[in-house]
Amino acid sequence: MTVTVKFCGAAGTVTGSSYLVQHPGGRLLVDCGMFQGAKTIRELNYGGFPFDPSHIDRVLLTHAHIDHSGLIPKLCRNGFRGPILATRETIELLEWMLPDSGAIQEAEVARLNRRNARRSRAGVEAIYTRLDAEQSLHQFRPVPFGEWTEAGTGLRARYWNSGHILGGASIELEIATGRPRRPTLRLLFSGDIGPVGKPLQNDPHAPSGYDCLIVESTYGGRERPVLGDEERRGVLRGIVRESLEAGGNLLIPAFAVERTQELLFDLLELMAAGELPRVHVFLDSPLAVRATEVFERHMDPALRGRHSGPSPFRAANVRFVTDQEESYQISQVRGGAIIIAGSGMCDAGRIRTHLKNNLWREKATVLLVGYQAPGTLGSLLEQGVKAVRIHGDEVAVNARIRKIDLYSGHADHHGLLDWVRERLPLRRSIFLTHGEEASLAALAAALPAIGIDPAQIVVPRLDETYAVDRGGLAHRVRDSVPPRLAADQMDPALWGRDWHNEYAALALDLQHRLQQATSDRERARLLSRLRRQLDR
Repeated sequence: MTVTVKFCGAAGTVTGSSYLVQHPGGRLLVDCGMFQGAKTIRELNYGGFPFDPSHIDRVLLTHAHIDHSGLIPKLCRNGFRGPILATRETIELLEWMLPDSGAIQEAEVARLNRRNARRSRAGVEAIYTRLDAEQSLHQFRPVPFGEWTEAGTGLRARYWNSGHILGGASIELEIATGRPRRPTLRLLFSGDIGPVGKPLQNDPHAPSGYDCLIVESTYGGRERPVLGDEERRGVLRGIVRESLEAGGNLLIPAFAVERTQELLFDLLELMAAGELPRVHVFLDSPLAVRATEVFERHMDPALRGRHSGPSPFRAANVRFVTDQEESYQISQVRGGAIIIAGSGMCDAGRIRTHLKNNLWREKATVLLVGYQAPGTLGSLLEQGVKAVRIHGDEVAVNARIRKIDLYSGHADHHGLLDWVRERLPLRRSIFLTHGEEASLAALAAALPAIGIDPAQIVVPRLDETYAVDRGGLAHRVRDSVPPRLAADQMDPALWGRDWHNEYAALALDLQHRLQQATSDRERARLLSRLRRQLDR
């Protein structure tokens, strides 16, 4: 039987990581992530999987981020009954993250169905519920770093530190092929690769000499300045000081896992050194609070910095908020506070309420500290839009929007090349995934300079399948299951600022034009011209 890899997500886009590996001993998934970003790509979460979940033997999970793990409850609800192998730290994080994700799905659908009812539209169901998520946790099994684990008939796996987040791994597979000349096939799935010198993580590591590499490309073509701890904190100090001097609140949309802990760590370092005033810092995210507790249990003591207390993330001026009522009270604070809340792309969670209460204030500041997927609210703010819609209401963007890319959990262009170089020699093919079109192209163009033949480089599209165990290079094979997106939907440009974003922007522009009109007669003429265009 041929060994194949089907790219069920993170192919031509960043999110939805999922790879189906079929081998002589069975079928497994590496990751089962949720699609995030514009509505066009998010709609894939509601459809069926491009495989039968009941025929999957096991799932191997690289790390806890929802774009790698977020559809596991749906997978289990739809018939998957096998074990899910992950590091112990990843499992502890997901004990909070998956139920939280289920609760978010339920809340978002409840809000949408209330609006649909008022419009006489049919209701929709959540992708999965909190209960689905809690039940899926029973199928997780912990695996150690650096040790071989039996992962099926004729297959074993090893997990290597990817340097991305706590518990994050690259996964090495060794597959028995049954072929005399090449009895085993070695694959390495990079997962998300962290940068060297990340504040709370050790550097990524894995062996070398593989048949195939499956490598993330999030920051292909993009470089970040190489800054030490003091320089990084200096940049943060400048933005925080500017924000506090303006008199408003500083809002930081942050991913609950890793980014939040890194920011808390650096803020408290700066305050302990007297470089920032000890203002109120609110961590307004139940999930981030639980994730911080996991970090406190597993953090490498060598990475604690100058903190001497029981935790490097706690101080008298830091308040961990889990209660919804207390979150509402924080939303009434008009200035002088730092509010860290999820989600990092501003697409869900409590940060949206804080943005709704602060974006229109000229004294407020929003600090974006991570990747913003195209079409997300965070991406729109990064682009400099003048107004947005939050919970169905128009909100003017008068606050200062700042961004720093010094806390990224992803290696930049040179970091990715260095990671690949350290995995050489490569016998067959390298697959570039988990990147936008420009990033994939930039990394592909740079690989020959480190010794990879251009013929070895593959940039798969969503739902494409490749045979990887024949002599020579990997090659695409026909799949009996049609792709979930038609050919005219495969343009990555459609996965960015899609028609949903354009519709919202048009509605805001129309409202502004009507408000600026000097009379009702002028407003009626404007609407009449628009209707004539629609009737053509």
